[in-house]
Amino acid sequence: MISHFVAATDTRPISAVPWPVKLVLAVALITQLLWQSSLGPPTAIASALSPPADVAWFRVTSVGEPIATAQMLLLRLQAFDNQPGISVPYRDLDYDAVLSWLHTALALDPDTEYPLMMAAHLYSQVPDTRKQKQMLQFVHQQFLRDPEMRWRWLAHAAIVAKHRLNDLPLALAYADDIVRHARHAQSWARQMRIFILEDMGEKDAAAVLLGGLLATDEVKDDAERHFLMQRLEALRSAEKSSKPSEFRYPIR
Repeated sequence: MISHFVAATDTRPISAVPWPVKLVLAVALITQLLWQSSLGPPTAIASALSPPADVAWFRVTSVGEPIATAQMLLLRLQAFDNQPGISVPYRDLDYDAVLSWLHTALALDPDTEYPLMMAAHLYSQVPDTRKQKQMLQFVHQQFLRDPEMRWRWLAHAAIVAKHRLNDLPLALAYADDIVRHARHAQSWARQMRIFILEDMGEKDAAAVLLGGLLATDEVKDDAERHFLMQRLEALRSAEKSSKPSEFRYPIR
């Protein structure tokens, strides 16, 4: 009885389907094909970087592990430019949001230097003067909170200001602050202002600073002292060179 019912209700041949139904199905199929072809290949759309949650919220949810939470936030920020199917250039990021992430990570882990490294090395490399200066200002502000630990990043900010922004006054301001606030910074960083002054054409001021530096016991390495004495002799010589001096600031 059941097998007879199944056989009786089995699929019918297509010829048994009324022609209006066939027409509707054909039109629907053609419409679907035309719509799909008009879409073109699928494209990934970058999502916008939004500011992180409040620091207080992270402190509560970190369950006594704020350092691990800060590291997680920085990794999340650093990976944001690589989204599924697309790479987001740094210049397209909202730098106000980027700064919020960096500030939040520092608030959770004040001893970390990674946010300053990201600001100085990653986010300051974009071809956008305003965004570059945002990152350099961030580094400078954080340097002033702990100069003895963070002087390296301000030294790098001075290099970026000099070579990428061509802003010698800004580079000199950063170099001056290293001398003023970071008494234990390495000698190459404390000497930066001398060579920036020379590049600015302030050779007399550079010679005075260099002579004063050599008059102290701050420069103890013989090779370094010999190099600085040569620079002082060149500054004091009557011969003026039209080409700015070349000096590479090592990052150690």
